[in-house]
Amino acid sequence: MSTSTSTFDHPGTAAAEHFDLIIIGSGSGNSLISEAWEGRRVAVVDGGTFGGTCLNVGCIPTKMYAYPASLGGSEQEAARVNVDLRREGVDFPALRDRIFGRIDAISDSGLRYRRDELDYTTVVEERVRFTGPKQLTTDSGRVLTADQIVVAAGSRPSLPDIPGVDLPAVHTSDTVMRLPELPRRVVVVGGGFIAVEFAAVFDGLGSEVVQVIRGERLLTSHDDSVSARFTEIASRTWDVRTGWEPRKIVPGHDDGPVTVRFARSWRGAAQEGTAAGTAEAFLELEADVVLMATGRTPNVDTLDVAAAGLDVTHRGVLAVDAYQRLLCGGEPVEGMWGLGDVVNSWQLKHVANHEARVVAHNLVHPEDLRENRLAPVPSAVFSRPQVASVGLTEQQAVDEVGAENVTVKEQEFGDVAYGWAMNDAVGLCKLVADRRTGRLLGAHLVGHEAANLLQPLVQAMSFGLDAHTMARGQYWIHPALSEVVENALLGLDVPDSGLL
Repeated sequence: MSTSTSTFDHPGTAAAEHFDLIIIGSGSGNSLISEAWEGRRVAVVDGGTFGGTCLNVGCIPTKMYAYPASLGGSEQEAARVNVDLRREGVDFPALRDRIFGRIDAISDSGLRYRRDELDYTTVVEERVRFTGPKQLTTDSGRVLTADQIVVAAGSRPSLPDIPGVDLPAVHTSDTVMRLPELPRRVVVVGGGFIAVEFAAVFDGLGSEVVQVIRGERLLTSHDDSVSARFTEIASRTWDVRTGWEPRKIVPGHDDGPVTVRFARSWRGAAQEGTAAGTAEAFLELEADVVLMATGRTPNVDTLDVAAAGLDVTHRGVLAVDAYQRLLCGGEPVEGMWGLGDVVNSWQLKHVANHEARVVAHNLVHPEDLRENRLAPVPSAVFSRPQVASVGLTEQQAVDEVGAENVTVKEQEFGDVAYGWAMNDAVGLCKLVADRRTGRLLGAHLVGHEAANLLQPLVQAMSFGLDAHTMARGQYWIHPALSEVVENALLGLDVPDSGLL
């Protein structure tokens, strides 16, 4: 394939390869390329594994681990209904190879298609940074320019700055899924969705898991009721230690187990009335694998966006307008777009995919720009049990519309017929609504298949269906578990829709 080149007037400047469109990132950004670009020049720039986070190290492989782990960890559930199940063992290498045998093939075929088979696309397998408006330079010195540039560079795991964090036994979510064998002891540092998913995975597969957090509860970004319920459940399933921060990781002998040293966090010290830093305020845990699940950082800082004059928000992501155009001084930059983890803090594949659809349209229809209006944003945690959420927490709703206008219903899974069948004592569906209109403001679930149970509530909120109309305007299959949603809707103090 060929690309046109041009030489800048500045002496010593490398000839630039010019494209109609450059996409930085091969995840959701890769979906921007359609037949509309045939006959033009398109470049996909990615110095990592082709296909992005979700395919290679995120959503898909983690859920391919989560399901087998849910089977392996089902002894407690079975015992509640008088069934004795025992996990005889897990063939971890076979499980790993089945997962990545499929994923790696998809990544490789996607790369070959864009690089070798599609005659109007060029793949640049390097890291890149801005060296001017609409100008990029790769690590090897290639200069790329374009009429349109889309920044879809994703995010990466962030690590605490402590001694020993670079030891071979220390992993992030990017690397921990390709271990050669199932570790006997795993220490998980962090309490967010990545941390609890992997804690459940390794526990379900048979590892001894200790999860260490600096606060008092897991999943603190969720509604307080759900966060508290999940923390209680997880603490009965694997070992959860609260109020600790990592300080140092000490290597073992002959590449043996490492030791993780923790100090009391200020939250933990306050909780126990102990001064942080005293001799009694330290914890040591030995582990074969340490998973640092302490957050993700948008890759904005790797792109030298100041060279292009782009605005960065206080959250560290690129600023965009409603049309996904990048901003400079608060104004949209012509021909510059952004999507995914570099422009939003959701760090969710379905959000990036929707933003990609908006950008894809606006790139080829500049006279008919479409806004990103899709809301609210749902999310799910595929731990054991699952957690799912959409909209406002109870406290956020109170802050937004006032306590007198908020109605809340907490419905236990164990109060409906299928919950009886499960002998469920953990599941909870919590709905938050506007008392005046019946409009759903938030929905929060913890329990069996919470992610699937959430979807009809997402639909109701997205299309403006009030709580009573949703409950009484359709049949609910009896005795399906979805009746927990029906009963929660009916328990809200909202106007009667007139439907029986």
